[in-house]
Amino acid sequence: MERVVVALGGNALLRRGAEDTFEEMYRSCRQAAERIADIAADGWQVVVTHGNGPQVGRILLQQEAAMGAVHPMPLDVCGAQSQGQIGYLLQVTIGDVFFERGMERPVATVLTLTRVRPDDPAFANPTKFVGPYYEQAEARQLEADRGYTMKADPHGGWRRVVPSPTPYSIVETPLIARLVADDVIVIAAGGGGVPVIEDGPRLIGKEGVVDKDLASAILAKEVGASTLLILTDVKKVQRGYGSFYPEDIDRMTVGEARAMLSRGEFGAGSMGPKIEAATGFVRGGGARAVIADLDDATDALRGAAGTDVVPDDRS
Repeated sequence: MERVVVALGGNALLRRGAEDTFEEMYRSCRQAAERIADIAADGWQVVVTHGNGPQVGRILLQQEAAMGAVHPMPLDVCGAQSQGQIGYLLQVTIGDVFFERGMERPVATVLTLTRVRPDDPAFANPTKFVGPYYEQAEARQLEADRGYTMKADPHGGWRRVVPSPTPYSIVETPLIARLVADDVIVIAAGGGGVPVIEDGPRLIGKEGVVDKDLASAILAKEVGASTLLILTDVKKVQRGYGSFYPEDIDRMTVGEARAMLSRGEFGAGSMGPKIEAATGFVRGGGARAVIADLDDATDALRGAAGTDVVPDDRS
């Protein structure tokens, strides 16, 4: 039985323009659960990963609002909290869909830690915006009081920025591999996992954000998946995205994708990390990576939708 890591983008939990409510999040998780069940029904062993940006943002907002009543938690703890929140909803909705279809596959969520290097340059140059917006005077006060790094957000106001270190290993891989080998649908590496550094035998949490797609590619390689399926809210990767004449791309070799990346074809904050993850997975021995719309998940795995990223030597 072939194994796939399915990386759910933010649209799996909050559609563009949708209101950030529990009901909307539950509805979106249920929609993603239907697609996961479709994939499992086609005979795949499945590991599910997911983003957590809006959810961590909400947790940070709640902390700010309750500052006078409770002590705030650091970002690594908030990331872990979001893994539990999202994993719970995905686990429940996937289980519901399987029950309704008469499918016997257990579902489990694994709180995941992701190894990063202590000397990663990202720690000296934080760039990832998180949390609420502030006036400049408030931002400067937070820098003085809490040691935050604050920057002007292009969308207006000032926000905290944190490091986005490059992941290199998933701590829980051996456990995840055993579970998926037993046909458990595993939800893991939520939000890229909590970034940790190694200090001898100890793991120390770091405040930062790991890119979910990069962590998914590493997990896919480590658990022996043949395919990395990155689901987002676009039908295909496009050449000239945002221009008057964008061109859909059905298939790219790793070399072609890397060349387009180096020319700046893909945005650093949007499609770029997905291409990085896809090419990294295939370079590392994966058979293929596919970037597709959530609704096209099964067709994408069958080669009938999305954009395939394949090895250079494939004809």
